[in-house]
Amino acid sequence: MKLIILDRDGVINQDSASYIKSPEEWKPIPGSLEAIALLNQAGFRVLVATNQSGVGRGLFEMATLNAIHEKMHRALALAGGRIDSVFYCPHTQEAGCNCRKPAPGLFEEIAHRFGASLEGVPAIGDSLRDLQAAAAVGAQPILVLTGKGKKTLKDGNLPHGTVVCADLAEAVHGLIK
Repeated sequence: MKLIILDRDGVINQDSASYIKSPEEWKPIPGSLEAIALLNQAGFRVLVATNQSGVGRGLFEMATLNAIHEKMHRALALAGGRIDSVFYCPHTQEAGCNCRKPAPGLFEEIAHRFGASLEGVPAIGDSLRDLQAAAAVGAQPILVLTGKGKKTLKDGNLPHGTVVCADLAEAVHGLIK
């Protein structure tokens, strides 16, 4: 089974410093939906691991998060793609949970649910915490320069072996060539 783990905001869709708080604010990054469809066609199970502290902060309800994800799933279906499962952390940083990236909890849950090692599994994100969570479980961290990616690259201290790509489409083409 070929797995790939994607962050959501800044990788699949445009990010916002004030959070994506409604389905109307969710807008795909050009080429991202088609890239996910290519992953599906290449036999990958596409999983999303995303921090969604807006829930814990009271900025939006779980029903709204579900509606945002429903919009993402519908948009992907129209592009011929799908996400097999979405794993999210609704907690704030102050909660000290193990599921909020850079902690590896979401990744560990993925490994448990799919009964798979994440060693070498591509994990694509735009922030250092995405890459750190991936590296903590032996996944292959891939930084995209969309979202917060350019700032993340500029700030440095990337996990050893991090691959850098312009966007999700470039990362996918590198994986399925």
